[in-house]
Amino acid sequence: TTYITVLVKDTNDHSPVFEQSEYRERVRENLEVGYEVLTIRASDRDSPVNANLRYRVLGGAWDVFQLNESSGVVSTRAVLDREEAAEYQLLVEANDQGRNPGPLSATATVYIEVEDENDNYPQFSEQNYVVQVPEDVGLNTAVLRVQATDRDQGQNAAIHYSILSGLINSSGVVSVQVLDVNDNEPIFVSSPFQATVLENVPLGYPVVHIQAVDADSGENARLHYRLVDTASAFLGGGSAGPKNPAPTPDFPFQIHNSSGWIVCAELDREEVEHYSFGVEAVDHGSPPMSSSTSVSITVLDVNDNDPVFTQPTYELRLNEDAAVGSSVLTLQARDRDANSVITYQLTGGNTRNRFALSSQRGGGLITLALPLDYKQEQQYVTASDGTRSHTAHVLINVTDANTHRPVFQSSHYTVSVSEDRPVGTSIATLSANDEDTGENARITYVIQDPVPQFRIDPDSGTMYTMMELDYENQVAYTLTIMAQDNGIPQKSDTTTLEILILDANDNAPQFLWDFYQGSIFEDAPPSTSILQVSATDRDSGPNGRLLYTFQGGDDGDGDFYIEPTSGVIRTQRRLDRENVAVYNLWALAVDRGSPTPLSASVEIQVTILDINDNAPMFEKDELELFVEENNPVGSVVAKIRANDPDEGPNAQIMYQIVEGDMRHFFQLDLLNGDLRAMVELDFEVRREYVLVVQATSAPLVSRATVHILLVDQNDNPPVLPDFQILFNNYVTNKSNNFPTGVIGRIPAHDPDVSDSLNYTFLQGNELRLLLLDPATGELQLSRDLDNNRPLEALMEVSVSDGIHSVTAFCTLRVTIITDDMLTNSITVRLENMSQEKFLSPLLALFVEGVAAVLSTTKDDVFVFNVQNDTDVSSNILNVTFSALLPGGVRGQFFPSEDLQEQIYLNRTLLTTISTQRVLPFDDNICLREPCENYMKCVSVLRFDSSAPFLSSTTVLFRPIHPCGANGRCRSREGGYTCECFQDFTGRC
Repeated sequence: TTYITVLVKDTNDHSPVFEQSEYRERVRENLEVGYEVLTIRASDRDSPVNANLRYRVLGGAWDVFQLNESSGVVSTRAVLDREEAAEYQLLVEANDQGRNPGPLSATATVYIEVEDENDNYPQFSEQNYVVQVPEDVGLNTAVLRVQATDRDQGQNAAIHYSILSGLINSSGVVSVQVLDVNDNEPIFVSSPFQATVLENVPLGYPVVHIQAVDADSGENARLHYRLVDTASAFLGGGSAGPKNPAPTPDFPFQIHNSSGWIVCAELDREEVEHYSFGVEAVDHGSPPMSSSTSVSITVLDVNDNDPVFTQPTYELRLNEDAAVGSSVLTLQARDRDANSVITYQLTGGNTRNRFALSSQRGGGLITLALPLDYKQEQQYVTASDGTRSHTAHVLINVTDANTHRPVFQSSHYTVSVSEDRPVGTSIATLSANDEDTGENARITYVIQDPVPQFRIDPDSGTMYTMMELDYENQVAYTLTIMAQDNGIPQKSDTTTLEILILDANDNAPQFLWDFYQGSIFEDAPPSTSILQVSATDRDSGPNGRLLYTFQGGDDGDGDFYIEPTSGVIRTQRRLDRENVAVYNLWALAVDRGSPTPLSASVEIQVTILDINDNAPMFEKDELELFVEENNPVGSVVAKIRANDPDEGPNAQIMYQIVEGDMRHFFQLDLLNGDLRAMVELDFEVRREYVLVVQATSAPLVSRATVHILLVDQNDNPPVLPDFQILFNNYVTNKSNNFPTGVIGRIPAHDPDVSDSLNYTFLQGNELRLLLLDPATGELQLSRDLDNNRPLEALMEVSVSDGIHSVTAFCTLRVTIITDDMLTNSITVRLENMSQEKFLSPLLALFVEGVAAVLSTTKDDVFVFNVQNDTDVSSNILNVTFSALLPGGVRGQFFPSEDLQEQIYLNRTLLTTISTQRVLPFDDNICLREPCENYMKCVSVLRFDSSAPFLSSTTVLFRPIHPCGANGRCRSREGGYTCECFQDFTGRC
């Protein structure tokens, strides 16, 4: 033996591999240059000559970091500053330096995050802050917000402010200037201010100096003055009192708005003696502040008014027999000046000094000093206050002596006057005689104890009315009339005048009440009394006698009448509250006055009281209620209402279900007619309920039939089973019978009748082998299937009702039917079977049973015709099929005789598996109808490919119908055949 050492030379076929594709490291800022941040490593599976790794930085911060090419240590090249860059990204490479075939490399990314150090001082936004603060600022009011920033982050950037210095503080200067605020009112140096001034001082005379001070400064302390309350400043005049107490717009004082001096205009103490008003001092602050004080100025009197007699001329009569020393006249003069003393003296006309004048109690008294003669005397009297004087003229008429008195002709007079006479009507003229002459005989008539209704002419004695007379207030007046002469002394006589007032029809009747109310039951018989109206008339006699009537008023369309004398209102006929519930009548009271009777009207409200005379009525005898399905159990699904024209308790209706709800599906509220569903209503289970409801207003009832029609809701998803389309395609050269129309529709349905379905293929029909109408679900076959190639395709179908969607699988199976398949087919008869029942779901069981009988596979059994037997009365289904021989013989079918024999012998097994009863085969028609002359008859089937598709719940089936019906014997070489008639489809 020998040993052979084989040295395998390395080839650089492996790239370096980093331990990590990404490196992440955190490092503090301000570290010294050369600080090792991290180490990156890579490995290479090649030999050392091809694995000599060298590291370098391909991209990133060259100026900040450096990479040792041998060790892979990343260190700082410069001092890190987080505030300049908070994160770095480096792209590093590892190169293996290989030579055969060449160097290989790998890359990795290094992320370096710089952590913050507290290396920055806070910086104020400004070096100096200046703020002005009003002096009235409240405690704890923010006056300035200073702001500083710190370039550090996190807790290193948390700034705390204080007025004192700290460890790491930045400082700023804050200047706070306190501004004056107008917070002080002006204060007057004195309050109130009082002054006096003579009434004759010149215009513009300074009366008083008003001064106020303000503790503020600047404009807040600059004041101006103004007068206030001058409208009520006039407090009084001279000794005679104020002549014009109302305020005048020409106020006699003004104030200089800046100096505060009050100066006067023209004054008159006799007009206003005292002035009291206000002065307001207002500063120029914003808002301005003010204060006010009161000023009282008294005007001092100057003797600038003459005494004035109360009248310029005095006239009087004095009998010539007046006694010496008797008082003749007292004169009175007034002086508007204050504290004036008036003296009186006779200055002329006192012939022979018959009169004397003396001053008494402020007046001048003239007395008779010597006996008089019958003539006229004149005197002039002067009143003086010591400086000023005034003269009045006194005329004294000396008259004859009065010796007779007036005398009336009767001591009593009686007159009558109608109350409707106008104001100013003369009633009577009274006359008295006086035997004196002149003034002593001139008579003046007066009413003693006068009344406002009458006046008498003082000269003629005629009595007049002064106001309208009212008989109803007073029927007579008795007046005392006095006739007096004008002599000195006066003499008089009296008489009585009785004035009788005659009644006129001047008062309309008046009802005792402005409004009458009554009530009566609607079933009251005619002439039933309801109420009585009553009116009064202040007139008398016929003017005050009343009649009651509805004429000119409202008698409720003749339903009521009123008794003319008593005012009793009665019913005219039977009433119906349901027709008229309340009557508003108008009755009249008419007097019998002349020439025009007067009347009054009154409203009468008659309320008709209800009796239960109306049965409750439903709107219709047949009611239709549309109710949505799926209402919660116990909820109100409808409101059934009946109407009772009665009211109150008579209109109380009770509701109940009397028929149609034996299973208590519904509950009807006894009082309000609310219909509640007591079970879940499902349109798909039952669509209509018929109830008979009764409304009762005891003892009256009515009934109505209620049709409750459920309204469908989209509460059910569509139903879509998996289905098959079995297309038996029999291709002949005689005709083209490919189905081009609708072959059927997708077997979907929705329990909700109102739903509209939408159909679509989700997948499997990309070649559009099936053409689908999305609205109807109708299917058509594509022309691409018009060939002799079998096909099986699985498709997914979706059906949606707009809310719910379902999917199912559709299997399209195309079977090519050949003449060989048809020739070797047989037809079996199934008892009590239909096409739909066989196709769904028994077709698969039948094929399974046939395959078991023939010991072949299900795929080798071909059912190509399903047809009801129309020659018998019972439900017999003919099923035609053929089958391939087992054992791998390709394309060879069971002969029909063998196939029939196998099926016949194993009918029991077929029935067991397929669950379908298979009947014995029909007799051969050639045997039932033998040919003549001992000829041989052979049964031959012919097929037609134009039959339409059959449909069931899960299958669309295209049958190939055999040619049957009556056969015709034809002599052929080797025997006879049964030939179908031309254009006939069926069995011969």
